[in-house]
Amino acid sequence: MPSAEQDRRLDRIGPRVAIVGRPNVGKSTLFNRLVGRRRAIVDDTPGVTRDVRESAAQLGDLAFTLLDTAGWETAGGEALEARMRRFTERAVDAADVVLFLIDGRAGVLPLDEAFASWLRKRAAKVILVANKCEGRAGQQGLAEAHGLGLGEPIPVSAEHGEGLSDLHDALASYIAPFPEESEDEGSADGDGESEGPTDEELAKRPLLLAIVGRPNVGKSTLLNRLVGEERVLTGPEAGITRDAIRVEWQWKGRAVRLVDTAGMRRRSRVEAKLEAASVADTLDAIRLADVAVVVLDAANMAEKQDLAVAGWVIEEGRALVIAVNKTDLLADDRSAAAKAWRKLRDRLEASFAQVKDVPIVGVSALNGRGIEKLMPAVFETYEIWNKRVPTPKLNRWLREVETLHPPPLAHGRRIRLRFMTQIKIRPPTFVLSVSQPEGLGDDYLRFLVNRLRDDFGLPGVPIRLTMRKPKNPYAVRAKKKR
Repeated sequence: MPSAEQDRRLDRIGPRVAIVGRPNVGKSTLFNRLVGRRRAIVDDTPGVTRDVRESAAQLGDLAFTLLDTAGWETAGGEALEARMRRFTERAVDAADVVLFLIDGRAGVLPLDEAFASWLRKRAAKVILVANKCEGRAGQQGLAEAHGLGLGEPIPVSAEHGEGLSDLHDALASYIAPFPEESEDEGSADGDGESEGPTDEELAKRPLLLAIVGRPNVGKSTLLNRLVGEERVLTGPEAGITRDAIRVEWQWKGRAVRLVDTAGMRRRSRVEAKLEAASVADTLDAIRLADVAVVVLDAANMAEKQDLAVAGWVIEEGRALVIAVNKTDLLADDRSAAAKAWRKLRDRLEASFAQVKDVPIVGVSALNGRGIEKLMPAVFETYEIWNKRVPTPKLNRWLREVETLHPPPLAHGRRIRLRFMTQIKIRPPTFVLSVSQPEGLGDDYLRFLVNRLRDDFGLPGVPIRLTMRKPKNPYAVRAKKKR
């Protein structure tokens, strides 16, 4: 199973291998098996996967970029299934190798034959794989697969991990093995341990930008507008996106990894197991993100669920940017627009007093209006999120604040603010040494956080401040005397 560091190193390198087939043959299960972790949502419901999902994968000594695709169907026109089919066919044309999956237990169905007929024109790069062949379950389907005209089928069981050695041998005809690392590679002293990435390594990593919000507010349309192509599936239907889809991108020479996520409804309305899995995937994307763009609908901005999504971002300590989509709908009525913007700012200020001055950008993902303002706001917030305040400067500031606004009394004695230091970035996290932490009170802590934000230029990002009581140097002596 590849580690997180291997995943970063292998991301989007090597040949592109696409997994294709009709719905419900186990494509996402095989995708997760080869990736080494649960990256795609798996369910018994046909048609769970709708977009093309990419991830680094490894099978033995073979490394490649793996693509999970939607189930291929014969629908035409502009129906959702037809749009999904076009995305799948585009992935096949761009792939170096295609794994064509059939269900060995169900045998060859007419839809398999129709897809095989289309794939035979590309037979030079197609490997036929019969899934669900654990034990002798898929013998009949395996025999029928010979008639598809795509060569010898490889029996596997993606769920149980059987037959992967045969799949490795088939892929080895197209993919060269990657060189083995030396034993002391990745560690200066050769003990295999790492002290973590340096600041320079962090600067080279892509900024992870999650696009989140309620269903049907235009998240996928916004991603496509940013990258300048139809990279993820869009349409008038609510809830098209189910998996969190990662898209590699460059903005002014800086690597960005965009993550399109499923719409998040109120928890009381999330009943189906599949939707619950989609919401869990979105929450994972927020936890891993550097910056989260919460997309609102200009026609009905600042709903309770919008504030709930923004609240999850703040709770996880991520940098937050608000993108109000469909602002072209407000262009005709300026007074209504001004009222809507004022309502949004008031509700943000009332709901998130701990995160003031969150950047708000008005955009229209459909026609591109205001899009040029979004990424500068994202990177400005990202820089603030990574900001570090030197300890001497911080303690000079603490002395001034303590003099101008003394802390309250506790048990008849003045509380002393002894020392403050920043222990972490991403988000800025501070520790305050206090003589009597239990007596300082939440009001004074909020005052300190607001002053930190104003005096050191930390708008729009969560600030974490914890208290510690200094050790009493005389306590040990007193115990010894006893």
